[in-house]
Amino acid sequence: MSPSNSTERPQLLLSGFGDEAANQRTAVEQCTAFAAMGLRYMSVRFVDVGQGIRNAMQLSPDERAVLRRLLTEYGLRVSSLGSPLGKVKLKDCDDGTNNRFEPFTQYLRETVPRACELACELQTKLVRGFSFYPPRGEFPEDYLDQAADLLRSITETCAAHGLIYGLEVEANLVGRNGRLCAALAERVDHPSLVTIFDGGNLISQGLTTEQVWDEYLAMRPSLGWLHIKDYQYPPGAKPTGHVDEDALKHFVPVEEGDSGHAAIFQDLAIVLPEIERRMKRLGADGVFCDLEPHLKGGGQFGGFSGPDGFGVALRSLCRMLDRAGIAYHLRDFNDLRAARGY
Repeated sequence: MSPSNSTERPQLLLSGFGDEAANQRTAVEQCTAFAAMGLRYMSVRFVDVGQGIRNAMQLSPDERAVLRRLLTEYGLRVSSLGSPLGKVKLKDCDDGTNNRFEPFTQYLRETVPRACELACELQTKLVRGFSFYPPRGEFPEDYLDQAADLLRSITETCAAHGLIYGLEVEANLVGRNGRLCAALAERVDHPSLVTIFDGGNLISQGLTTEQVWDEYLAMRPSLGWLHIKDYQYPPGAKPTGHVDEDALKHFVPVEEGDSGHAAIFQDLAIVLPEIERRMKRLGADGVFCDLEPHLKGGGQFGGFSGPDGFGVALRSLCRMLDRAGIAYHLRDFNDLRAARGY
């Protein structure tokens, strides 16, 4: 396997969630694993910078300074802030879940600006977020307008900081499938809101490969970047309705899953230049392919693959991109020469 660096071919920027690749989630482990695998970008989510594992939004100024120093030391840039924005309830009601509610006025005044300030400090243009939880058992379509109003306010705050809000498709949220994410993007109608495709988050809801393809097509006009994970259900085990994310345990490398990534990458090779132009106009470096493999476990607020599992996932992704004719870059000797100044 040799990565393609041809400028004549559409190119994805490879990244991933650093905490997935580190046994203890320390910043040093995350940076070491990513640099050793040849990655130049990392998404920041949970990290231990000396005071225990916390979401990056909870880091102190001193801890953020240490994290920035380590990223520079290991030659890494931050692709996105893996924030939990939008992973709260729309209504303050007991619906049998542990999802929390936060009054939106306070949320917009305190939590959203904190995420934006951290993203700016980490020198990334991308803030990953979500589309709010409707009450369990109710139709998400009934909450599209309410969720879109809140997302518009979040997006406007991000845009005021020069940032892009990425709306990830995920189970149990209003935007739990591609069609609903597309409907939200249409209602928000703001250039700084894009959607994030995640085949694993779709197939793990019990969708078929053909249905995942349809959800991808629905998201394609608003697509900003991709999360890469996949899932393979044992026979007869597909869920319906509410998904217990913490019970999911059949995540697999992208080549082995049921999401149909081969067809998706073949299509992406055609439309990628247009998506890249849109993202670069917004200030992003390009279109990211963010690995979030969950090969050793996943849940509502994160997952884990370990350095070995993450390496397996990365190699699987690269083989699929090679077959689709999509270029990417892993560090090579020329990068080392440049870093050493000759």
